[in-house]
Amino acid sequence: MIDGPSAASQTGGYKQARKVGVKDIARTLGLSIGTVDRALHNRGEINPLTRQRVLAMAETLGYKPNLAARYLKSKRKLSLSINLPVGTSTFYDAIRKGIRDAAGPLDMAVQLEFRTHSRLGEGDAKLIDDAIAEGANGIILAPGNPQALRPLIRRAAQRKIPVVCVATDAPGTERLTTVSADPYISGAMAAELLSRICPQGRSAAVVTGFWETMDHAEKLRGFKESLSCSGGSLQFAEVVETHDDPREAQVRTQELLEKHPGLDAMYVSTGNSISVLQAIEKAGRMGSMAIVTTDLFPELGLRIRKGAVFATLYQRPFSQGRLAFQALYRFLMEGKCPPGRIKLLPHVVMRSNLDLILEKLRE
Repeated sequence: MIDGPSAASQTGGYKQARKVGVKDIARTLGLSIGTVDRALHNRGEINPLTRQRVLAMAETLGYKPNLAARYLKSKRKLSLSINLPVGTSTFYDAIRKGIRDAAGPLDMAVQLEFRTHSRLGEGDAKLIDDAIAEGANGIILAPGNPQALRPLIRRAAQRKIPVVCVATDAPGTERLTTVSADPYISGAMAAELLSRICPQGRSAAVVTGFWETMDHAEKLRGFKESLSCSGGSLQFAEVVETHDDPREAQVRTQELLEKHPGLDAMYVSTGNSISVLQAIEKAGRMGSMAIVTTDLFPELGLRIRKGAVFATLYQRPFSQGRLAFQALYRFLMEGKCPPGRIKLLPHVVMRSNLDLILEKLRE
C-alpha cells in the first residue's frame, strides 16, 4: 500500500455502493431505530442478546459509523495539540498533512493546535506544558528524549489528557499508543540490502540522530542483528550520532570516512541525510560506497535516480499522521482503546520504482 492521500473511488461507469446506515440494520432485524442506536453506542438499557444481534448484523452489512455526522451535532469540540519538530526534510510536514486529512471531515468538531519545536528532542517539553495549561483534550507528539518527557506525559495522563506518540515511541511512559514504521524492521531491511549488494564488503557504518530516541535505537539494533545473520560478508564498523544537526552530520561523517578509509556501505537511519551525502561527495567516495537512506523527499529522489543512493526506506509519514489522529479521536469520542503499538511496514524505494512512488504521493 502506497502512503499518501487515499485516491477517490473510481466510478468510471460503476455506481458506488450506498453506505449502510442504522435504518438498514433496524429494517433487517425488525427492530426500532432507537434500539439499534442504543445497541451500537452501548447506551441506555438494552437486552445483551439484542445488542449482540445488532453488532453482528452491523458487521455483516459492513456498517461504519459516520463520526463526522455524529459529532458535528455534538456541542463538544475537541482541542488537540500537535507538537512536532520543524525538521530539515518534509517528513514532519507529511505527518501534519496526514493529521489534517484525517481531521478534515470533522473540522467543526475538532480544533487542531499545531505547535512546533526546533528539532527532535529539543524544545518539546515546553510545548507539552503549554498544551496542558491551555486545556488540550489530547496531544500528538514525537518524543525525541522519552526519559525527559516521562514526568510530563504522566502529568498529562493524570489530567486525563491522552498522549499519542508518532514517528518514535516513549516506552515505559503512560502514553496511549505509538504510531510508526517498524524501526527494528527498517534497520534489518537496510542491513539485508547492503549485505546483498556488497557480498565481498568489508565494513558498514550507521549514521543516526539521537541515542535516546527509541526509533533510532531500534533501527540500530535491527541493523546489527541482521548483519550478524548475514553470514559475515559485511561487518559492523561504527555508529555515529549527529543529533539531527546538518552541520554536525557533515563533520561527523567526514571524521568517519577518514577513520575508516575502506568503508564499503552506509545506512543513514535518520531523515536528515543530505548533509551526510554531501560529506561523502566531498570525500570523493560517492559511487564507490553502497548507501541506504531513510524517508523520501525531492533532493533525495534526485540522488536515487542518479544511482548515488541505492535505496531509501520510506516511513510513510502521511499514514502515520492519519493513524495517530484516528487513534486519539476514537479514544476520546468512543472510548475505543487502540493497541499499544501501531506499526507500519516501511517501503523500499529504489530507482526502479521511484517514479511510481512519487506519482502516488502526489495523488
